[in-house]
Amino acid sequence: MRLALAITASLLVAPLVVRQASPARPSRAATSARPAQDTLRPRRDSTARRDSAGRPARTAEERSLASRDSALDALWPVKGPEPLPGAILPEKRIIAYYGNPLSQRMGVLGEYPSDQMLKMLDAEVEAWEKADPSTPVQPALHLIAVVAQGSAGRDGKYRLRMTDSLIERVATWAATRNALVFLDVQVGLSTLQAELPRLASFLARPNFHLGIDPEFSMKNGGLPGQRIGTFDAADVNYATEFLQGLVQNHKIPPKVLVVHRFTRRGVTNYRNITLRPEVQIVMHMDGFGSPTLKRSTFRSFIKAEPVQFVGWKQFYKSRNDNPRTTIAEILRLNPKVLYVQYQ
Repeated sequence: MRLALAITASLLVAPLVVRQASPARPSRAATSARPAQDTLRPRRDSTARRDSAGRPARTAEERSLASRDSALDALWPVKGPEPLPGAILPEKRIIAYYGNPLSQRMGVLGEYPSDQMLKMLDAEVEAWEKADPSTPVQPALHLIAVVAQGSAGRDGKYRLRMTDSLIERVATWAATRNALVFLDVQVGLSTLQAELPRLASFLARPNFHLGIDPEFSMKNGGLPGQRIGTFDAADVNYATEFLQGLVQNHKIPPKVLVVHRFTRRGVTNYRNITLRPEVQIVMHMDGFGSPTLKRSTFRSFIKAEPVQFVGWKQFYKSRNDNPRTTIAEILRLNPKVLYVQYQ
């Protein structure tokens, strides 16, 4: 059974972007073997109950999961700093389009002409507004600004930095929709300490925010596309401290930090993550698969290890999400999903 633990083809494939490094193949390939608690193997049972989302739970395993959900519900909402003026969460829900304009394979942001892509984003925003009128929707464009590579490149860091002009292009698109811009960082053999400072002038803008991707942080060895990487709480804390400094120095509203996650080792020592009033952390369920499997990933790695806020990845391609999890199903999740990323 293929699990919802593999996500997007994130490594850059557009030859016009990188010539010195052959890109690796997509690395979030579905895992064929997982611990029993991460895999649903339902057995028939004659007693029907309800799970935490109100659906019939007809199997012993589903009833067990429903009981576990009830225990996990007590962990939420996370007690953290009171939102500062201008904070986006939890008052709004962010609907983001992800990818890179230089690649049609990395996500919807680059798969379609910009005008068509923005109209598609408009339609998703409208759908969410209709489904949940009580939560205003904030559109966003989520650009992979530092892209993990399959070859070392000139400096041996297995990552490619996007140009300022490309970031400005995406910022121009965002301005037409009053949208946020997220800069996503895949460090490869580099570090957040090396990559974030060069993005500071962009992140100092009020509508710019940050995403970091543990899968492509090869701090424990291996190469992007050949092994799944990791971040520790210390890495997340560096990112939030960096953003905190920008907020304080430039007197701008709080930043949102999106941390992608789809494995248990993707983020280690989560209890040591420091919450800061100037930064709102979204732990983002970054998996693909059937709705049942994606809920399992969400439960195991996002809900069971609470940090602050939560997100959900949604794929347009049927080879990734088949069938797609519906908006109604996402709205039934607890904790409330406040960041939804489309790829």
